[in-house]
Parts: sequence; C-alpha cells; structure tokens
Amino acid sequence: MPVTDIAPAPQRPHPDSWPDDRLTVAWLGHATVLMNFHGSWVLTDPALERRIGLGRGLAKLGPKRLMKPALRPGELPALDLLLLSHAHMDHTDLGTLRRLSASTPVVVQNGNRDLVRRFGRVEELAWGEETEIDGLRIESTESRHWGARMITDTQRGYGGYLLQKEGRTVLFAGDTAYTDALTPLGQRGRIDLAILPIGAYDPWIANHASPEQAWAMFKALGAEYVLPVHHSTFRLSREPVDEPIKRFLAAAGNERWRVVATQVGATWFLPQPGR
Repeated sequence: MPVTDIAPAPQRPHPDSWPDDRLTVAWLGHATVLMNFHGSWVLTDPALERRIGLGRGLAKLGPKRLMKPALRPGELPALDLLLLSHAHMDHTDLGTLRRLSASTPVVVQNGNRDLVRRFGRVEELAWGEETEIDGLRIESTESRHWGARMITDTQRGYGGYLLQKEGRTVLFAGDTAYTDALTPLGQRGRIDLAILPIGAYDPWIANHASPEQAWAMFKALGAEYVLPVHHSTFRLSREPVDEPIKRFLAAAGNERWRVVATQVGATWFLPQPGR
C-alpha cells in the first residue's frame, strides 16, 4: 500500500439493522461515536473528512487521517442530536458539519454557538446544566482540558455530557486529562457506558489522560463498560499509534471484558437483562 494511502477501517457498522429498544454504539474513529440510544440517534464530535485543520476540501491544512472513518457523512442515518465537546479541530470539524443536516439539534458547551450557526436548533450548556431532546436527557459535565480554537479565543467552553434515557446512562467525556471531577457522576447512579479518551498524552499529559489514567477514571466512575476513543486515527502526539489501546487493555487486565469497540468501525450492543 503506498504511504499516501489511508488505511480502511477494520470494521463497518450497519446502523440500518440496529434496534430501537436498546443502546447500540459504533466507533467511527477518533472521538466520533454513533449511537442509537433507545431510538435517539446521536453523533459525537463529528470529524469524518480526510484531514482536520484549517481550510476546506483539498485546500485543508492539518493532520491527515491514518485510517478512514467507518462511515462517511452520507452513510449516516438521520440524526436526532449532535454533541460537540469543544472547539478543537479534531472534535469540531467544520467540513464534516457542513455535510450534516441543518435541521439536526446540536448541543455545545458555552461559547461555541458561532461554530454551528447554520443549524436551526442549538443549545449551549455550562457544566451542570441540562436539557432534553425527544426524551433524551443531556447534562453538561466537567473535564480537564481547554476550549480555544484559535489564538484569539478567550471564552470557549469545553466538557463532556451525561446522557440518560429509558433507565440507561452513557457518559461521553469529551477530551480530558486525568481528573476526579467525573467520579461524583458515578456516585449519583449507575453508568452503563463511559466513552473516555486514551491518546495524545506524549507530551500532552497535562491535557490528555494516559491509558492508565483513563482506566483509573473509569474504575472511579464505577461504570459497567468503557469505550476508549481518541486514538489510532490521527497522529497528534509522539507515542506510537498502536500504543494507547495496547496500554489500555493491559491496564484492564482480567477486566478486559468491560472494554468495548476497540477497533474503528466496531459495533457494540449493551447486553439486555436475561440475554
């Protein structure tokens, strides 16, 4: 394979076959996760273009994908919600957003409305604030990161989201360094799935958790399952591309069964009681 080629995703989701009576998720690459949350279709931090960075199309300047997204924008189902954790270009990709329906509701952290002004319904949430969209409850959660997109930015918020519907709970942590700020969320009630970042820690450990730190945060949450993201998709740091997931699985040890969707494109269904 020529060095200029982008590797295909190892797996391909088939969301047209996903049922509406349970939680189903697929990792599309980096921090982009597609989920059917009991009939609510949610997409997190969409970045599905060939590159992330400044510009448009072939003129875009920035890191190139190491692996193709598991689905392209035109292959996504009709979405009920877009979640954007912060303004960094690997999480809020304007090229991808331009290819999504403007009628899709969007939830962003404070100070990020201008990036999604083409969408008809946009809600900004500060940490601890919440909203509800078609029966899906969304609460903004704290993280240890930063939100500036450009050097001139001063007031952009950042964080994650706690999602709840039909008695199920998902935490999408966004991007974060090690923090104990998420631990109280698990103390409030059961979290079925935590979506946590595990890459870009060398040398950016002050802003990105290491795999071992991410596992420690997961254990402190007391969540049942964890989906590790923010790895294997772009080269944003010095660690080898395959190191984050190897170290994360090593940290999991005999609890490896709790780690889901470790390959780009992998699909996971939350087990139902009695099945």
